[in-house]
Amino acid sequence: MTTAHEDILLKRITVDPGILGGKPIIRGYRLAVEHVLGMLAAGDSTGDLLHEYPWLEPDDVSACLVYARRLVGHERVEPAVTSTRA
Repeated sequence: MTTAHEDILLKRITVDPGILGGKPIIRGYRLAVEHVLGMLAAGDSTGDLLHEYPWLEPDDVSACLVYARRLVGHERVEPAVTSTRA
């Protein structure tokens, strides 16, 4: 997926302080990106999501994944420090 295509997908993700406390949502609907990612992480398929939310489009799900990848790509994760002493 090209960066230009990702940028187009990300236009589907919006933030409205009056909806869900300003969490990133899909196209102004009351469905948080976080919720879509949680459903995918729990094992739901894109098809399951499209069935559950008839207005949802496959590109909306792709947009959530791109959003998460870009967010995590900027995150620094420090490994846990463990002692190897006996």
